Amino acid sequence: MFSLFLDAAPGSFGGLDQIQILLIGGAFVSLYFFLVRPQAKKAKEQATYQETLNTGDKVVMNSGMHGKIAKMDEKTVTIEVDNNVRMKFEKGYINSELSKALNPVETAEKAK
Repeated sequence: MFSLFLDAAPGSFGGLDQIQILLIGGAFVSLYFFLVRPQAKKAKEQATYQETLNTGDKVVMNSGMHGKIAKMDEKTVTIEVDNNVRMKFEKGYINSELSKALNPVETAEKAK
């Protein structure tokens, strides 16, 4: 067992040369740019999107349920699914807003 450590050439980082260390470092850097950074960016966009929601917006939940926001709290949203049918959800389960997607011209005019 000890002979494995003694066989390594002196000054070679235990059998790894500089090219291998650069390749491993490059793999970590590429993983950061391809996996970690886009996920963080998407989470940040989702958080800002959830902050801009208002009552009356038509939304789609992660489960695929469509409805209109009837009431909002800090962490929960009450969705009106049908006449006098309201369901309470966490804000994080809202996937997308249909109001702006269906009426892009109308929402652009309201912004002005």
